[in-house]
Amino acid sequence: MAIPVQAMTMAGEPRAIPASAIDDLRARLRGTLLRAGDPGYDESRHVWNGMIDRRPALIAQCAGTADVALAVQFARTYDLLIAVRGGGHSFPGHSTCDGGLVIDLSPMRRVEVDPQDRRARAEGGVRWGELDRATQEHGLAVTGGQVSHTGIAGLTLGGGMGWLMREHGLTVDNVLTAEVVSADGAQLRASAEDNPDLFWALRGGGGNFGVVTRFEYQLHPVGPMLYGGLIGYPIAQAVNVFRDARDYLATAPDALSATLALLHSPEGQPLAGVVACYTGDLGSAEPVVAPLRRLSTPVMEQVGPIPYVAVQQMIDQVAAPGLRYYMRSNILDRLDEETIGIAADHFARCPSPQSLVIFVQMGGAVARVAPEATAFP
Repeated sequence: MAIPVQAMTMAGEPRAIPASAIDDLRARLRGTLLRAGDPGYDESRHVWNGMIDRRPALIAQCAGTADVALAVQFARTYDLLIAVRGGGHSFPGHSTCDGGLVIDLSPMRRVEVDPQDRRARAEGGVRWGELDRATQEHGLAVTGGQVSHTGIAGLTLGGGMGWLMREHGLTVDNVLTAEVVSADGAQLRASAEDNPDLFWALRGGGGNFGVVTRFEYQLHPVGPMLYGGLIGYPIAQAVNVFRDARDYLATAPDALSATLALLHSPEGQPLAGVVACYTGDLGSAEPVVAPLRRLSTPVMEQVGPIPYVAVQQMIDQVAAPGLRYYMRSNILDRLDEETIGIAADHFARCPSPQSLVIFVQMGGAVARVAPEATAFP
């Protein structure tokens, strides 16, 4: 006798899904529908953050937009809790759920690059490393995350910070169109001309307005070689180093981006680090980056020419899948010395060498976008 699946509704109430309904959905999908006990279920339910251990009732591994629409309509029929998984990189675990339906976009990994118009179209399951490799074949790129195995979808919908943002804006500032499955299962196109309110909300409003199955991005000439890396200073110098770095970066060219980081060396030594990335002409890189190398006496220095795709992978190991992650964040108008001092004092006593405190510089092209132009904070 076929056994129904025990699931959870949006209201948190248990609901039995008839086996016949599950068989019907499985037959209609081009992709794969998994339930507990199926081969691949356990592997597919795991996400990047090892602290998140949830067991969805069903996982719909979608092969295209039509599959996503079917999954949404199925969830509506049974009032099921839904989670959408792009790269599975959500810190708090929003890409999975207990007892609900996970709409998994990870099979949707197609990327198309138009070097003539400098545009890229990428499906919702693509990772940044995949998009970077495809665009760099043509010497192009779009602002993306700083960890290559992050999914493009979640990062884009949240705003999209990356090494190129001071020169070319946030990821959302470079989105031209989005293909979306709405909450009623309709397939929509969002752009400045089509569904403009939805287009505004998708650019920085998070994954709250539909399932984006494809993005179209404006690309820019980038690389293939950039200039950058890590300069590490004694943590006792954190206040002076970060203050002076802040002051220099306030007047630096948009082609220079930097992240100030409290981190540990490979030997476990606490450091005040400056991670720099210069996207301008390599011949002019050294004079621009040099002030960041003279903030004090470095205890480690790994700076020089580096391929753009390698820049995008610099902290992949720090953010390896399966570790237990917890993060808090805020947006500061100004990085003052008191804030630096408090952060450095706490970091010097942190119990784990894998802990980080990072201050991400924005400004540049990001600041030149009108606040009301997108939903980004």
